[in-house]
Amino acid sequence: MRWEKIVKQLEFILKEQLISIIRVGSSKDIDKIVASLYQGGIRVIEITLNTPGALDAIRKISNMYPDVLVGAGTVLNANEAKEAIQVGAQFLLSPTLSQSTVQIGVKEDIPVIPGVMTPTEALAAYEYGAEMVKVFPVRSLGVEFAADLAGPLPFIKLAAVGGVSIANAGDFLQAGWHVLGIGGQLVNHQLIAENNFAEIERRAKKLIQIRDEIK
Repeated sequence: MRWEKIVKQLEFILKEQLISIIRVGSSKDIDKIVASLYQGGIRVIEITLNTPGALDAIRKISNMYPDVLVGAGTVLNANEAKEAIQVGAQFLLSPTLSQSTVQIGVKEDIPVIPGVMTPTEALAAYEYGAEMVKVFPVRSLGVEFAADLAGPLPFIKLAAVGGVSIANAGDFLQAGWHVLGIGGQLVNHQLIAENNFAEIERRAKKLIQIRDEIK
């Protein structure tokens, strides 16, 4: 069945609802970061391509954690999409909308979640082959934008990224967002510099708790 993997990966992301976005200045602590997230219950992880050594990290983490969905983030063009897929990325996220990038995902049976800010962009992404879009930066549009977009476009799944925190995660989920992408509020340079991986685990557990209470 064509696109079987896309369907399977998207179903997993929709079930988990939380994507941890790892964007750090070095990949030397990736093992510790991912271990902390895993112990905290996170099972969908995005490693941005502007993290040094991102491709090697994606390959490594995919092999180490077979029950974790590992994807590539900040994918800006088709070439980057191909490179990420070749090392084992199981989904791709982008801050922007690129038809060629989405089409690479469709060709390779890998879900691509492009970045959009308007209904026009969301529909274009869907027509290119993306069933889920990343509304980014969501802080500029607000929690209620999911309901606004779902009115005319109920068939598009929505991921909120860029402004989601532990404090407002519950609000986003209750407002109808299907998936939340959390970056610096969960993994950031300060916590890593302090070797405070226990705090990353604690925050992950808190997000899981918020999600489970709303489900």
